[in-house]
Amino acid sequence: MPVAAVRADLGTGVTALFTTRSGGVSPEPWGSLNLGANVGDDPLRVARNRQRVSTLVGAPLVFVSQVHADGVVHIGSDLPAPGGSRAEAATPPEADAIVTDLVGTALAVTVADCVPVLMADPDRRLVAAVHAGRAGILAGVVERAVDRLRRLGALELRAVVGPCVCEGCYEVPAAMREEVCARVPAAHGRTRQGTPSLDLRAAVGAHLEEAGVTRVEHVRRCTMEDDAFYSHRRATRAGTTTGRFAGVVVLDPSV
Repeated sequence: MPVAAVRADLGTGVTALFTTRSGGVSPEPWGSLNLGANVGDDPLRVARNRQRVSTLVGAPLVFVSQVHADGVVHIGSDLPAPGGSRAEAATPPEADAIVTDLVGTALAVTVADCVPVLMADPDRRLVAAVHAGRAGILAGVVERAVDRLRRLGALELRAVVGPCVCEGCYEVPAAMREEVCARVPAAHGRTRQGTPSLDLRAAVGAHLEEAGVTRVEHVRRCTMEDDAFYSHRRATRAGTTTGRFAGVVVLDPSV
């Protein structure tokens, strides 16, 4: 089965997509295109799945060790571009956002309810991939990534906010909602049952707008409701584990 992915438009010369569960080699409960390295799946299967995505986008993938913070890594200065088996062997740095101006290097962040955000300035040949969960949003990871792109020369940024858990499903304690919304008012949400929730998609959108990114598209698919994607919350409720899908962006070498 071929890799199934949701394509996103970030301009000419940029490939951007969000993978789904389909097209990999992992068995249940990770089935089948699990790209997460720390969810109990066999590392060899994960490597094969990642290679399939690499083949799809025509470039080696770069992952980081995501820690729900605001760290940003620049591939090209903070970390060299991948080459051969070295990328698989190296210990990835801790970060939740990756940026690059290197052609043919695919940036990837893994998620299973958190928000994957892909950004690009296609004219100035800059791209970024961001993992934005509740803690990362509070830490300012989206703004940090935009700032790093600006310092590299980005002017007209575009962004796509990928599939994530929606406010109707992301129930949280009232005290947590109050704490988060005191700093990010746009995160205020309510479930379909009327209980407190967080709207991570709206929070990311607000931070992008505040950072001056006005061309923003949203993939309005809820990971908890749409089993085409992995969902940590859905798996936890079922008493099992699950895999991770990815947001991937790359500057095409043909441009």
